Amino acid sequence: MTTAPLHIKRERGAALIETALALPMVLLVAVGIFEFGRAYQTWQVLTNAAREGARVAVLPGANNGIITARAVSYMQAGQLSEAESATVAVNPVMLDLGGGATAAASSVTVNYPFEFIVLQPVANLVARGAPLGEPITMQATAVMRIE
Repeated sequence: MTTAPLHIKRERGAALIETALALPMVLLVAVGIFEFGRAYQTWQVLTNAAREGARVAVLPGANNGIITARAVSYMQAGQLSEAESATVAVNPVMLDLGGGATAAASSVTVNYPFEFIVLQPVANLVARGAPLGEPITMQATAVMRIE
């Protein structure tokens, strides 16, 4: 009967322990990539929604209701689940054209409560009651000149 050398017997469970230590970190990195990718996509949708709102805001006869409806409908088309909870603020501003010249413009700001699907519940497990688990307010602003 042959027996394995003593150093091989000691290393038999090392791969299992290394996997048990490395796998959670690899999964956390993978989930983080997906979560931050989703956050970036949401930010892009918000930026475009603010731009669409600003495009409507410079039209003659546009009011806050029409502008808000256009921005919210763009967010819904971008598959943001809580588009109705977003706030849309429309403000008239003066745009600096350079050389002391200014022009009337409209600024549209969209605020949206974004929540990570996996990372925020994990943050709540680690630190209960901490602001880590609260939704993040994403903001996008677009300014367009009234011509």
